[in-house]
Amino acid sequence: MKEFELKYGTNPNQKPARIFMENGSDLPIDILNGRPGYINFLDAFNSWQLVRDLKEATGIPAATSFKHVSPAGAAIGLALDDTLRAMYHVDKDAELSPLARAYSRARGADRMSSFGDWIALSDVCDVPTAMLIKHEVSDGIIAPGYEDKALEILKSKKKGNYNVVKIDPDYVPAKQEKRSVFGVTFEQGRQDLEINSETMLSSIVTENKNISDEQKRDLIIALITLKYTQSNSVCYVQDGQTIGVGAGQQSRIHCTRLAGNKADYWQLRHMDKVLNLPFRDDVAKPNIDNAIDVYLGDHPEDVIGEEVWSETFTSKPEPLTKKEKEEYLSHVSGVSLASDAFFPFGDNIERAQRSGVTAIVEPGGSIRDQQVIDTCNRFGIAMAFCGIRLFHH
Repeated sequence: MKEFELKYGTNPNQKPARIFMENGSDLPIDILNGRPGYINFLDAFNSWQLVRDLKEATGIPAATSFKHVSPAGAAIGLALDDTLRAMYHVDKDAELSPLARAYSRARGADRMSSFGDWIALSDVCDVPTAMLIKHEVSDGIIAPGYEDKALEILKSKKKGNYNVVKIDPDYVPAKQEKRSVFGVTFEQGRQDLEINSETMLSSIVTENKNISDEQKRDLIIALITLKYTQSNSVCYVQDGQTIGVGAGQQSRIHCTRLAGNKADYWQLRHMDKVLNLPFRDDVAKPNIDNAIDVYLGDHPEDVIGEEVWSETFTSKPEPLTKKEKEEYLSHVSGVSLASDAFFPFGDNIERAQRSGVTAIVEPGGSIRDQQVIDTCNRFGIAMAFCGIRLFHH
């Protein structure tokens, strides 16, 4: 296939639209079902690179959940305990392959943002993974292949219109890439930086120089995620998955706060009081996710108030108090954090440590690097300077 005509571009009025190879060669994809759009393909090609890099860096199957050209979540296929299965709406007896675990984690990281996602898988989509996807609201998927039964399952979504794309895993794009803005062509070297512990974590600049192997893995996951996230961006990771991605913020501290709040919500979802909320049987998963998000926020009365609680619950839940949340979060530790550019002030570190961050990687290069290092030292946080900026636009 030399080119594919799109229904429209970014918006319905932007016509005509297509994807094609400038050198006249075949596209590196096959469209197995549906008719993906312009933004779908932006998500597809960015997300595929992310999971490919995660698999190469860790040796473990990887998945990501993309929305508007940034990851809502990304993960590798580590096992899920019963608490995570409950948080992610996965039956405790369901058979999960490593790939299915990866998608469950990626989707579960920030389920509000993942609603209507584009999925990327590092490996051939198997039946356990397809069965998870079957029951989620999603726009489409890209993977290097599909088992026959898994493809049948995916084709049944969205009344037969679910977008399924197969990519050639051996495809390597040209070293130089181009884009056009306002009729002007930009050209640059492709971002093919290899991210691993040797290239990124060798320069630890803090008094605490102890970073566990698990945290090194998580810091690499965070950096690879940022490589494909709209800047400014920071990423919190724990146990092989993102738990808070802050994307596209002009202010770095706002980005750190946004992602930190998402990470805090992920932690609070582990609480028994949240796991045991008495939802009605007729409440759909997206409504459950939304209710939990509101319940954890500053205005839980919007879902548990006297006039509204019965729309969602079988009995009126008790609120989760600020004191309860602060007490639970005070025991969180072992979270890893990466930033796509240097932290200009120590306030980013102060905010990060409140979300249990104990290891950080960032490029360094700020005139206030020492202030940032001193703030890390005050909290006993280990921080590495990777020396490489990872802006993505």
